[in-house]
Amino acid sequence: MSQSVEQIRHVCALGAYESVLAIKKAVPIVHSGPGCVSKLMITLGTQNGHQGSGYVGGHAIPCTNASEHEVVFGGTNQLRQLITNTFDVIDGDLFVVLTGCTSDIIGDDVGEIARKFKKEGKPIIYVETGGFKGSNLLGHELLLDAIIDQLLEPQPVEQGLVNVWSVVPYQNTFWAGDIEQLNKLLASIGLKPNVIFGPDSRVEAVRDIPKAQFNLVLSPWIGLRAAEHLQEKFGTPFFHYPALPIGPTETSRFLRAVGEFAGVSPSVVEGVINREENRYYYYLERAADTLLETRLLPRRFITVADSLYALGMARFLTNDLGLIPEKQFITEDTPQRYQDGVAAEFAKFNNGITAETVFSNDGGFVEEELRRIKIRSRPLILGSSWERVVARELKAYQLSIAAPVGNHLVMSKSYVGYDGGLHLTEDIYSVVLNDFM
Repeated sequence: MSQSVEQIRHVCALGAYESVLAIKKAVPIVHSGPGCVSKLMITLGTQNGHQGSGYVGGHAIPCTNASEHEVVFGGTNQLRQLITNTFDVIDGDLFVVLTGCTSDIIGDDVGEIARKFKKEGKPIIYVETGGFKGSNLLGHELLLDAIIDQLLEPQPVEQGLVNVWSVVPYQNTFWAGDIEQLNKLLASIGLKPNVIFGPDSRVEAVRDIPKAQFNLVLSPWIGLRAAEHLQEKFGTPFFHYPALPIGPTETSRFLRAVGEFAGVSPSVVEGVINREENRYYYYLERAADTLLETRLLPRRFITVADSLYALGMARFLTNDLGLIPEKQFITEDTPQRYQDGVAAEFAKFNNGITAETVFSNDGGFVEEELRRIKIRSRPLILGSSWERVVARELKAYQLSIAAPVGNHLVMSKSYVGYDGGLHLTEDIYSVVLNDFM
């Protein structure tokens, strides 16, 4: 019998249109049935930090709204007309045609249509993102493949320029702030981030991807496919760092590792680390009276999140705040070939501490597993809004850090870096104090 998935945390591959929207002046054109984009927008834009739709997002996205007529007779004529009209009325620097289930099943030759417009000098690419192919994480990877294969050309290498492949736009609730903080960290040691997604993004930066000295994959596995693809096509080396740097221990380790790979002088890196660690511990010491109050401190924690956030949060809570990890639930349906590697990263905490990992995208299963965990003190659950109900039942402290996040408005907030560690500590203890008081 097939498994049903409760409490979904991801959408279908067509959700990659959100990654297009994360590039300034990039315009998605969707060839799908009516309602697909609207439902995805609610899941990723409204019920995940209330991120909204932005420029040409949400209901402004051009869509063929394919119906029974297109299923029977094909939808290529309607798509061709839609693309023509989109160029007439929308100001964009790059146009990306994405397909839904309907068009992929009936076999519309979307690529041929896009190539004809490209021959006319239009900045257009296409990507087949039928929802049955997988989640929006796969859709994001398919989009990157399309950009690499259809848009990029060889260019001279610019020393110090770095492409960062990490958080997935809109899926990772804090993606925009995270990208800003990652860029600041890299810039602080003299590197130049090539800003592809986020508030400072531009299509010119997308075209400049082959210029990079190297690609930085900052994730347990997402982004590796793109980095390997770029290495194969343009010879660009890549550096893989699996954990999102949160707090002083991991952020300092990250800066040293990247600096060494990029050939940055150790004195420059250590100067940045000393300055930032001193600032971090200044604020931490001021809060020590509260942080060390044993009546308030949650001793054990559980994460329910994508591997990127689960690993980054777990390392900070264990290595910096001194909490003990219970089960760590990885929810993004990690491909089988990456699971052993992801699990191994949860065995690399300080002092020989390890954590058990459970891979499941089924929120119902996760909820039942949470009920089975026996903990004397009140645990801390870092998860999504789905975990709020079971957390009340278990009398646990709960903080929403992973999709869907319906109970917080998120704009530029980030948990990355030294400041991110302070912000996460503030948020955790605010939950505790709110309950205690």
